[in-house]
Amino acid sequence: MVDALDCAVKIQQGVAAAGEDEVPEHRMQFRIGVNVGDVMVKDGDIFGDGVNIAARLETLALPGGMCISRGVRDHVRKMGRYCFEDLGEQSVKNIAQPIRAFRLESAAEAVLEPAFADPPLGLISTPSPAPAIGDTPASFELPFWEAIKESKDPAEFAAYLEQYPNGTFAALAEGRRTVLLTEQSSPAVAAAPDPDLVAVELAFWDAIKESEDPAEFSAYLEQYPEGSFAALADSRRETLLQAKAEPRPAPPEPDPVELTFWDTVKESDNPAMYAAYLEKYPEGSFDALAKVRLEELDAPTSRV
Repeated sequence: MVDALDCAVKIQQGVAAAGEDEVPEHRMQFRIGVNVGDVMVKDGDIFGDGVNIAARLETLALPGGMCISRGVRDHVRKMGRYCFEDLGEQSVKNIAQPIRAFRLESAAEAVLEPAFADPPLGLISTPSPAPAIGDTPASFELPFWEAIKESKDPAEFAAYLEQYPNGTFAALAEGRRTVLLTEQSSPAVAAAPDPDLVAVELAFWDAIKESEDPAEFSAYLEQYPEGSFAALADSRRETLLQAKAEPRPAPPEPDPVELTFWDTVKESDNPAMYAAYLEKYPEGSFDALAKVRLEELDAPTSRV
């Protein structure tokens, strides 16, 4: 990163020297933006947010000057070579997050010195201040990004943004975090049921729906707890279990004497016989039948 900045300074110095003999209106002046970040190379061209941010920084530079990102400034600030003007947060085209920009003062007149040499008098005032206690060194930003850039957890990108709110990858982190949050908040589209599985469930239900065994309905519910007939299966199972738990009492055996009495009168055409049975056994086993026969015999016979 130091070499890249030194190269940019040399370019501006060379362009300035080449135009010394020209009138000001005819001098060529370039703007240069410097950023640090991932780039993609294809067919001799480069792409990516790192390149886009550098292009936006270029527009913030003065003619013949340079503008750098915070990531670049953090890499070179301790070397005491250059003095930077903090431009603050800058909102630029096609970049979601504002960029913290720094303008290199007097880039065309800068003198390149060894990294730890004393700066020339008059070129820069004082070295940039050291990071405050608690600041994370910028050298950790790239490993941080490498560790999370393929993540599917928006919380990891939020952690990066909290640590590096104006970092090199802040715009990319915000974009990926937004996409992941949108995907998580979108309702999942239920998949269409497999026709073969539906046919199997229907065949299972057809085989047990008339069953008197609650265990078969339990088997259905175990196999298809959310099945189409789950509620009905549960209802029928409970009904069968309740019926088994409370069996209907068997009718009492008729009294042998009563049975003999009935055998004696059941073929009779004499209503007095049935009346006698009902008097003897008003709630007997055959009382209903005796009453019917009695009513039939007492009914007046119609004559033609």
